[in-house]
Amino acid sequence: MAASTDRATSLKEFEETKAGVKGLVDSGITSIPTIFHDPNIHLSIPAATHLSIPTVDLSLPRPIAVDHIRSACQDWGFFQLINHGIPLSTIEKTISAVRSFHELPAAVRSQYYTRAILGSFSYFSNQDLFYSEAASWRDTLYLIFGPVRPELERIPEVCRSELVKWDESVKEVAREVMGLMSEGLGLDPRRLEELSCLEGRGMAGHYYPPCPEPDRTFGLVDHTDPGILAVLIQDKIGGLQVKSMRDECWVDVKPIPGALVFNVGDLLQIISNDEYKSVQHRVVANSDKESRVSIATFFTPGKREEFDIYGPLLELISIEKPARYANVKMIEYLNAFLNKKLKSKSQLDPYKLLGK
Repeated sequence: MAASTDRATSLKEFEETKAGVKGLVDSGITSIPTIFHDPNIHLSIPAATHLSIPTVDLSLPRPIAVDHIRSACQDWGFFQLINHGIPLSTIEKTISAVRSFHELPAAVRSQYYTRAILGSFSYFSNQDLFYSEAASWRDTLYLIFGPVRPELERIPEVCRSELVKWDESVKEVAREVMGLMSEGLGLDPRRLEELSCLEGRGMAGHYYPPCPEPDRTFGLVDHTDPGILAVLIQDKIGGLQVKSMRDECWVDVKPIPGALVFNVGDLLQIISNDEYKSVQHRVVANSDKESRVSIATFFTPGKREEFDIYGPLLELISIEKPARYANVKMIEYLNAFLNKKLKSKSQLDPYKLLGK
């Protein structure tokens, strides 16, 4: 009971600083607080050095690009996309803008600190801080760009124009990739877009400060993403790892300048009736001298009324391959995700049909 009380007190004290992990680093700490000690980190398997996730070249002829994306979504659930048309300068400016926000004086950042991530802009450390076994070594800014357009004036000026532009850029590339994914399933290229899969967009700008004890915590614990698709840009430091479905080992996603990292979400695995796979991924604690920045855009259906239901597409169900999942009410699905700790947030198990 005493240990539990001490942890609750420590979490409350950390939260009340409203300065996040960056505040701890700025204070000059040389060891991390116990609330960040992950009890399972000793069980972690080092990353394999002989494997890498696929890289897809969008400039290849369309049938080849479709084939490469289909294979990546089936075998890895992840791929890096190159020659996608977004200038490297745009990506670098977006990363720089997120870094600039996180490196504002604590007194300025703290004005945005909140756990209510349903508004136009929020800033916090660890969405599941009070539910997880251990806090992770990162801070996050979060924006919702759809289905309802945010109040732009509520986004801090230091990163406003860059993040608005990034939302527009990443949406167009995601539109193209969703078309290729649909074709890979034997569907009309517009099928996922018709399901409103481009309309719901949340953007997380993660900031991973240097960690004094990177062997005692994670930057982001292993998890899967709940939605249709996530698109990530990262700086040169790296730290993202993907769990190989075949070898059950962790694989580093090594930064490629200008590349976009795509990954399948749980809901796309449901919709595709297990053709495309949502896989576990994590971020190791930052052992570099510089802070790491990454920006993930999460795509989910924009239709979220009580009657909006998603499940395996009828075109992908047959006698040979019956439906693997029950239908999902979007509003219930999203609420279930928000009310769980991150490490347990696979959204697949509750919807799996018996015997499938």
